[in-house]
Amino acid sequence: MIKRELFNELKAHLVQKEMTFIVGPRQAGKTTLMFLLKDDLEKNGQKTVVLNLDIEADRQHFTTQENLINKIRLEIGAKGYVFLDEIQRKENAGLFLKGIYDMNLPYKFIVSGSGSVELKEQIHESLAGRKRIFELHTVSFREFINFRTEYRYENKLHDFLKIEKNRRKTLLDEYMNFGGYPRVVLAETESEKLKIIEEIYQSYVERDIFNLLGIQKEEAFTKLVKVLASQIGNLINVSELSNTVGVARKTIEQYVWYLEKTFVIGKVTPFYKNIRKEITKSPKVYFTDLGLRNYSIGEFGRGVSSRDAGFLFENFVFLMLADTIKNQNAKIQFWRTKDGSEADFIIISENKAIPIEIKFSSLLDASIGRPLKNFIEKYRPERAYVVNLDLDSETVHFGTNVFFLPFYKVLNLKL
Repeated sequence: MIKRELFNELKAHLVQKEMTFIVGPRQAGKTTLMFLLKDDLEKNGQKTVVLNLDIEADRQHFTTQENLINKIRLEIGAKGYVFLDEIQRKENAGLFLKGIYDMNLPYKFIVSGSGSVELKEQIHESLAGRKRIFELHTVSFREFINFRTEYRYENKLHDFLKIEKNRRKTLLDEYMNFGGYPRVVLAETESEKLKIIEEIYQSYVERDIFNLLGIQKEEAFTKLVKVLASQIGNLINVSELSNTVGVARKTIEQYVWYLEKTFVIGKVTPFYKNIRKEITKSPKVYFTDLGLRNYSIGEFGRGVSSRDAGFLFENFVFLMLADTIKNQNAKIQFWRTKDGSEADFIIISENKAIPIEIKFSSLLDASIGRPLKNFIEKYRPERAYVVNLDLDSETVHFGTNVFFLPFYKVLNLKL
C-alpha cells in the first residue's frame, strides 16, 4: 500500500457538512482512498455505503434523486457516510448533487470523479458553497521515496536523501523514467510497468477524451499529445502546433484546454512587467506524470538517458514545486525576454517574485549564469534558487541571496 498524503486532509474534512470531492486523473488512486476512508469510518462504528457509477447494478439508483436517497436509506438507515464513485458518468452531475445537498439530509457525501471537463465545470457552477474539491494526482516524489524505503525515513527524508547518494540517484532515475501512477510504481518488472502505462494511456484517450468529451479527430489529438510531450519546458506556439498537427488553431486551443482540465498537463504562464521586451503570450507546458509523458513519445523507462533529459528534470522539478507550494498561496510562472534571457520558474508569493533556475547536472561551484543574473539585476529579488543534482551552497549577487539547492531540498522549500 502506498500512503497518500491527501488521506489525512480528506479524513479531517469528513466532519464538515459540505461535500468532499476527490478529483484527478484516471487511475491515480481515488477509489483506493475512498475505501481507506470507508474502512476507517467503519472501524469507528460509523455506517457507510459505496455506490459506483461504473458498476451497472449501482447505476440504476442514479436515475432520480429520490431513487438514490431510497437506496441510501435502505443500506445505512437515517444517518451515515455516502461514497459516490465515478460521478462523471452521471449526466448533469452538478445539478443532481445540488438538489440532494439542498435537501439537508443527515448524510455526509464523499464523491469522486476523473478530471472530465463536464464534471469540473458542473461542480463549480452548481455546487458553489456546497463542496470542497481535493485534487489527487499520481504518486508524488515524496510519496514514492517513502514507499520505496518502506517508510523507514518518513520523518527524516531529507537526511536519508542527503546521506544515501547512490540510492538517491537510483530513485530519481526510476521516478523520472516511470512516473508515479500507483499501479506502475507497484509493478515489479519493466515489462509489467509498460503494459500498465499503455492501458492507462489508452483508457484515458478512449474513455475520457473521445467518449466523454466527444473529440472526433483521434489521430490529431494523439499527435498533439506527442508533440507537447517532446516540447516540455519550451514555449508553446499555437500556430506552429496547428501546422504540425494539421488542425485549426481553435482546435489546438480546445485540445490543450482539455488536456489541462483532465489533469494530463500543467500550463505555466509568463511573468512580465515590460510588455515590449518580454514574451507575454506563449505558455510552457509540463506533464503531470513523467511516465505518461515518456510513454507518449516512446521513451518509457528511458527518459533519463534521452537527449531531452534536462527538460524532463525541469518537468520533475515543476511537479515538486507544485506539490510544495499548493498550500502556500503561491503560483508558478516563468520569465523569458525576446533577447533570450530567462528564468525557468518564477514563484509568485505575497507579491514577491522568486526566480528558480534548473540544472540537470552536479555543479562544482556556485556560479550564476547570465540569464539568472539578468533577472536579478532587473528585479532585485530578495532571493533566488538554482536547483541541481548535488551542490548545496549559496552566494550573493546584487544583494540577492542565491541558494544552490540539491533537488531533494525542494521538498521542504518555504517561500
